[in-house]
Amino acid sequence: MESYEIFKEAFKNSSPKAIAAELGVSLSLVYKWAQEQSESGSGSRNPLDRLLEIIRLTEEERIVTWLCEKCDGYFVRNPPSACDQGFEVLPATNEIVAQFASLLTRISQAALDSSITEDEAEDIREQWDRLKCFGEGFVRCCEEGDFEKMEIEKGDKEKEKEEPRRTLY
Repeated sequence: MESYEIFKEAFKNSSPKAIAAELGVSLSLVYKWAQEQSESGSGSRNPLDRLLEIIRLTEEERIVTWLCEKCDGYFVRNPPSACDQGFEVLPATNEIVAQFASLLTRISQAALDSSITEDEAEDIREQWDRLKCFGEGFVRCCEEGDFEKMEIEKGDKEKEKEEPRRTLY
């Protein structure tokens, strides 16, 4: 989704006039934020585009982290796409289940004494973030069609012997 589309959707539930007044900018500028920029002059570089440019120029991830925290969220960077042909669905699925089970075990261990310390919470957060990243990598590979079919064609049996199968981990 493009940034101007975000504004277009946001304006369905809010008043551009009230936003303009609160921010001290013109109503026409606020409306331009919800238009695609074009050579004919419609649209305007909106705050999301400007913020994205600031992040790019500063290479400062903490800007995004801060915004997420202010919106009661938490930022986790998506992993780089490591999708190559040849990943197997079943081992990757098993790995997600194993990582989730490990997280649940860690939570259970931390809660044995009916409290969770700051260090335990930090450890749980790190495990959770790793699981989310792995899950995102799995979903991306699914979307890109980078998992081999579960059933191997007869002709592919020879290829399997030549090239070992790989997993995401």
